[in-house]
Amino acid sequence: MGTDGPDLSVVLPVYRNRETLHALCGRVCDVLDAQGRPYELIFVDDACPEGSGTVLKELAQTNPRVVVLTLDQNAGQQRAVLTGLRRARGRWVVVMDADLQDPPEAIPLLLAAANAGAAAVFAGRRGRYESPLRLLTSRLFKGTMHLLCGVPADAGLYVAMNRPMLDRVLALDNPRPHLVAMIGCSGLPVASIPVRRAERPAGRSAYTSWGRLEVAWQALTWVLGYKLRDRGART
Repeated sequence: MGTDGPDLSVVLPVYRNRETLHALCGRVCDVLDAQGRPYELIFVDDACPEGSGTVLKELAQTNPRVVVLTLDQNAGQQRAVLTGLRRARGRWVVVMDADLQDPPEAIPLLLAAANAGAAAVFAGRRGRYESPLRLLTSRLFKGTMHLLCGVPADAGLYVAMNRPMLDRVLALDNPRPHLVAMIGCSGLPVASIPVRRAERPAGRSAYTSWGRLEVAWQALTWVLGYKLRDRGART
């Protein structure tokens, strides 16, 4: 990154978020403008079918900090995140959902915690932002992930990381990427701070129950395989 590059890159995967994008961009910009640091917002349009791309073009035309990456085919949230991370130029990177369940106002708190020594700091999920069944299955998955690779048990996609962590994540060979799992296997220090998630203000999750199970299974099997390969390389 050159000296004229942004200090912070915010990566936002977008799928069926047309109704929240204007408010999201406004809130993120308000928070970061108050911080006084150079930044860029990288929206990754994951082949959205309902017009999110049109809104993103409008945002890019009116805000020079907005970068829009458009995928030709739907790749899924995790691959969309990796696409944005590869484009990120910041010394620090924040990843967050585009549905306004992740409060942008927590970004300074995450960065302050990361600046205190952790290579990545997660927004530890708090609140009743999903149905009781989804919250239960999510906690089971996250608890298992914590046992396998030490990632915080309340970790979600909302995370701030420094450049060494980003470089480590991008160097990992994962054909089915899962950001939380990859950060957990990075070998660098991680932490979380409690952040209350909001209920979804519009629309519904793009993940079906089957889709959530598939993503969880792929993440857990990748972590197990990575740990076994790493142990074999050390012996």
